[in-house]
Amino acid sequence: MDEWKMWEHDGVRLSARERLALARIEAGLRQDRRFARRMGDVRYGVWLPVAVLLLAVASVFVAVMGIRTSDPALLWCFALLWPVTLLQAFRLLCRATRPRPRRPHRRPKPTPPTPWV
Repeated sequence: MDEWKMWEHDGVRLSARERLALARIEAGLRQDRRFARRMGDVRYGVWLPVAVLLLAVASVFVAVMGIRTSDPALLWCFALLWPVTLLQAFRLLCRATRPRPRRPHRRPKPTPPTPWV
């Protein structure tokens, strides 16, 4: 296959070399989290809600067991675990209330130029 064989991408014809350069640029931009956040293209994972849920369950369990057994080690575990749970819950609340940037309307694809006859 010829290296200069053209390929249509978003209405623009790119060579194989140009496609490779574009793929490298896009891969570099995807790795920059601050840039993605500024562009409004942040994909929120499920790890923070799962972490908050697990920390809350662990905190309640340790608190109940510490109260029932009066074991100082369990009460200290609760004293250390509860602030971490509150901090993560606060982060989750802040993320949920942050205004999301509006996505711009997609522009219509350009029509290919008409050949001159």
